[in-house]
Amino acid sequence: MTRAQDVLQSTARHVDSARLWQSLMDLARLGATPKGGVCRLALTDLDRQARDLFVQWCEAAGCTVTVDGVGNLFARRPGRNAALPPVMTGSHIDTQPTGGKFDGCYGVMAGLEVIRTLNDLGVETEAPLEVVVWTNEEGSRFAPCMMGSGVFAGKFSLEQTLAKRDAQGISVGEALNEIGYAGSRAVTGHPVGAYFEAHIEQGPILEDQAKTIGVVLGALGQKWFDLTLRGVEAHAGPTPMHLRKDALVGAAAVVEAVNRAALGHQPHACGTVGCLQAYPGSRNVIPGEVRMTLDLRHLEGGRLEGMIAEVRSVIEQTCERHGLTYELVPTADFPALYFDNGCVGAVRESAQALGLPHMDIVSGAGHDAIFLAELGPAGMIFVPCENGISHNEIENATPEDLAAGCAVLLRAMLAASEAVAKGRMAA
Repeated sequence: MTRAQDVLQSTARHVDSARLWQSLMDLARLGATPKGGVCRLALTDLDRQARDLFVQWCEAAGCTVTVDGVGNLFARRPGRNAALPPVMTGSHIDTQPTGGKFDGCYGVMAGLEVIRTLNDLGVETEAPLEVVVWTNEEGSRFAPCMMGSGVFAGKFSLEQTLAKRDAQGISVGEALNEIGYAGSRAVTGHPVGAYFEAHIEQGPILEDQAKTIGVVLGALGQKWFDLTLRGVEAHAGPTPMHLRKDALVGAAAVVEAVNRAALGHQPHACGTVGCLQAYPGSRNVIPGEVRMTLDLRHLEGGRLEGMIAEVRSVIEQTCERHGLTYELVPTADFPALYFDNGCVGAVRESAQALGLPHMDIVSGAGHDAIFLAELGPAGMIFVPCENGISHNEIENATPEDLAAGCAVLLRAMLAASEAVAKGRMAA
């Protein structure tokens, strides 16, 4: 039998690249789209089929699978000491309506490949290992996103979550019952020894820097707002420029302010106006109202607040200048997060040991690991995706990069299992 320490002292990658790739391709057949992507919305029959396949694979690998009340799946590989909190990994297998093969799915299949590789090597870990499928991470059918991990972390109540409804009026609870994945396992109160999530980067940085592994330091804080600017509709011809109350002129100043604030707070700052509607929407009527969204992100909470203050100041000034009124409503607030130093170090040391080009990086998107970080030590591993494209049917990654990330995951989980057994990772 191979010891965990033997694996950690080796420079071999161990994982079966072809097996990992085939698992991803087999999973991608469920909901395959003509353009090569995947449409597998949460809690649909296609999601049921994907869950069934995951359960089948995990049980064949010797895992015990349990399901909690919001439909999260937990595949446990026992360790020598069943009393130790598990070292967990996972992600999601639901997709966007025009999603790709790798977003989320890679993290789940990489976790499964870790289990299969340990079986091949005959390695018994000290702590149990768990591969998790989190319910409705994307939020494309039911809001909010990261629903399953949010319930697990106690951020959302189970009762309120089960009552959430989709556009057709079907509730989460009804959908879970329909596909047979309303489980009996409790949704909260489970100790977490450590949590790692492998994921495609969903951005262009690793590819641009020719790095195989992104050592994720943390996740950007996010604050979203709905902004409404109100002026006066008027005829585009007879109304002189200096007498107009043009809401769209005000909106243009706000768009520029969002961009300027993000550029002025580098590194790790982003600012986006993703939606903008002008009313009444007639070519010869001065817009009397504009509704727009503001998305501001930064790794430092104080810098994020500074960005918001700058944009708010421009809103007030432009409204005064152009005779407008405004309403600014917060819609989302995710604090900035630094991942556990021990988990970040395990990822970095694993990449170094395997001789893989790597760099520190920050996640600009939300991931289940963000909620898990509140329950125990957590970290993430990024691998490149082609042209940084994700949430798109043409999303792509190479088998070599995916296998490299999985090899890093394997070593990080083994190191964490040893640390948990020695009491060196604080839950």
